[in-house]
Amino acid sequence: MSAPIQLSRKASGRLALTTADGAVVEGVVPVRAFPIAAPEEGIALVAPDGHEVAWIDRIADLPAEAGRLITEELASREFMPQILRLIAVSTFATPSTWSVETDRGETRFILKGEEDIRRLAGNGLLIADNHGVQYLIRDLLAMDRHSRRLLDRFL
Repeated sequence: MSAPIQLSRKASGRLALTTADGAVVEGVVPVRAFPIAAPEEGIALVAPDGHEVAWIDRIADLPAEAGRLITEELASREFMPQILRLIAVSTFATPSTWSVETDRGETRFILKGEEDIRRLAGNGLLIADNHGVQYLIRDLLAMDRHSRRLLDRFL
């Protein structure tokens, strides 16, 4: 979009985009194009009918208020805890119960199968639990020795 993004939050709590021609699109939803690799870049604003109404190259390039509204909206919709360390696994066969420390606190989840661990670009991993919650390990090599040893059994 060549004109600056004009966003506001309506009384209903939904975001409204005012386009360059003055039209207001209420209920827009920000969607990240690359949520893991480039979370602050490539964000589409999607209308309730599913059509893209605006494209944002970088959140940092937006006016402060628009950037804040988009960041708030994304945070309220997205849930992807980052695993900081593995505390224990119940067994090295699957299904197994994993006890982990995340950026949101300690938790336990069940890994159904080794196919639920996906390698990402670089040294990242994406692990899905039995409820479909996605856990992110940004850098396997940056984890402590105990965590890496446990993960090696599944990789």
